[in-house]
This record gives sequence, structure tokens and C-alpha cells, in this order.
Amino acid sequence: MGNPSAVRQSVLFEARQGGYHTYRIPALAVAGRGTIIAVCEARRQSSSDIGAIDLLVRRSVDVGETWSAPSVLVAGETGAAHNATMIVVPGSDEVHHLYCRDYKRAFHAISRDAGATFGPATEITPVFEQYRPEYDWVMIATGPGHGLRLRGGRLLVPVWLSASPDQKPTAASVIFSDDGGRSWRRGPIVVRDGDGAGVGNPMEPVLVELRDGRVMMNIRNASPAKRRVVTVSPDGVNGWSPLRFDAGLHEPFCMGSVCGMPIDHHGGKDAILYAGPDDLSSADHPGTANVGGCDRKGMTVKLSRDGGWTWPHARVLEPDWSGYSDLAVGPDGMIYCLYESGCVGGWMWDVKSLVLARFDEAWLARRP
Repeated sequence: MGNPSAVRQSVLFEARQGGYHTYRIPALAVAGRGTIIAVCEARRQSSSDIGAIDLLVRRSVDVGETWSAPSVLVAGETGAAHNATMIVVPGSDEVHHLYCRDYKRAFHAISRDAGATFGPATEITPVFEQYRPEYDWVMIATGPGHGLRLRGGRLLVPVWLSASPDQKPTAASVIFSDDGGRSWRRGPIVVRDGDGAGVGNPMEPVLVELRDGRVMMNIRNASPAKRRVVTVSPDGVNGWSPLRFDAGLHEPFCMGSVCGMPIDHHGGKDAILYAGPDDLSSADHPGTANVGGCDRKGMTVKLSRDGGWTWPHARVLEPDWSGYSDLAVGPDGMIYCLYESGCVGGWMWDVKSLVLARFDEAWLARRP
């Protein structure tokens, strides 16, 4: 891989190529002995969230040096397949894939060969119907990005719901399985519009398991504080702590990603990663209307060694336009970040490419 303390970047999906208009919404996993699985939404007709959308996949078995050709993982058919969310069972080739259709139905499939093939998908929409007495949703979505397989075996997936087709108001929660994905249950609603410290439009939560087994949820939101919202649960389902805004994580109203570093690499320290746009400025153009006046720029990876209380290490992967991302760590400690980079014609939503960055902790922790 050359210099191990450097960043290497590869374009995996490029707008207007392969018969698709736009590629967006990355999901990333590292399975088995290091097979990298990269999934995204391939939007046929436009950059819109609605329309003809397939889920595509590429795989690498040589730490990202070479890649399989893109192939259809889930065909959108007459609508949208979206919000891919991957879960890896550590030390095995088992990969769980959850996704949605048209923001109204959810599915689950399993691979036993590190993502080379997946078994038939099972519809799990009934688990979302369990929310209706409390939250009469119009839209549902898993992730996107990745969920967790906790050390105790529980499969945990972050989800969000909306009570209108405009994606607001919204609520964040989790669904989980304690039997390897054969059945699924809902967790409590963790946060909805106006909860706690005045959190607005909470959605696209992401999860990380801490060293002591607790689970931290990190939530996108449109609150005036313009900071990520975090909360912690002892088991990933119940007992969530009071919401707090993380002063070290800027929030331009965009999906972010979190991921734990291997415990045995840190002598017991609680090391976790965060990736997301880190810029709260605005170019004052129409593309900022839906993001609280902030552009999506400055894709940055941050490292915390105290369980997310402070973020002393940060490196910029892309100083310009950038958006959604997903993080994964290989068995050797190599860090991978698949992220949206650039835009076409100055339009923030028309993503130019999905880029995979590869680097190690030494590069991340070293001062630029």
C-alpha cells in the first residue's frame, strides 16, 4: 500500500457514468479477512431522492487496490431502493444488509460469503408498523451507512421516521434483533422534533459501541446550535441519556458517520472516529435552502480517544463540496471512508463522485 501513514483516494462511482445520472448515499463494510464492500444509491434520472434508484455494490479483496465492476445489489424496479445499511459479524464472512423501498417498506438480507452473494430478502416493514400508535409515520428509513453487531450478539440498526413527505417533522430510533436477524423489534423513540434541548428535525442517526459495551447515538439535526446531538444507552435500546450537543462536531445538517477503533489497538482507550462536513459557511445560493443556510463542505475525519468527549485529532479529506460518508475499520486497523465528493454545475445535491479514502491512525493523528 506504499506509505502506511498517508491517505490514498480512489473514485468508485462517477456521476453520468454507467447509465446513471447520480451516485449518492454510501454504505461501507469490511468483512471476513478484510474484504471491503462499498454500496451506494445509483439514481437513474436525476439527483432526486425519489424516482428510479438501484443499489449498486463493488468489492475489493486487496485492501482497496482493485475493485470488482459495479453490479446491482437491489433493483429499484419501478421505484427507489435506498438507505442501504450494512452490519458485519466480526471475524466472519457474515454480512447483514437492510434497505428500504420508496420510504414505505423495509427489507433484510444476509450474505455468508463477505458480500459476494446475498440470500433472498425478507420484508421487515411490520417492525416499523409497531411505531404507529406512538408515531403515525409517512416515511421510514434505515441508516444509511452501517449498523452494529454488539459484542453480546445483538444486531442494532439506526432508523428514522417522518410524519410527512417533506421529511419533517422527524424522529430517530433503533430496531434490533437478538436472534441473528430472524426477527426484529423496535426500540423507543430516542428523540423527535422539539425534544430535550430543542432538537429540530432529528434524522439519520448513527451508532458506535463504546469500550464498556454502552452504545452512543450521534444524530443529524437542524437545531440553531449547529452541532451534532449525542446520547448514550447501556444496551443500545433502552435508557438513553439526556441529549447533549457535541461542541466538537459541527452540523451543517448532513448525514455523518461514526465508527469504533479496535479495542486491542488502544490499550483499553475508548477510540472512536467521526466523519462529516465540518464547514458552517454558506455561499448564499439556492442549494443551501434545505440545510439551514450551510453548505456541505470540508469532509473531515476526527479521532477521539475518550469515548467522544473530545476530538483532538482531525484531518480534512476534501476541503470543497462533500456530503454523506461512511466509515469502516479493517482487521489490521486500516481506516476507510467512503464519501460524496464534489458537485456538478455548482448544485450541492448533484454529487460528482463517491471517493474511498484509505489511511491509518498515524496519518490521522499526525498534525498536517
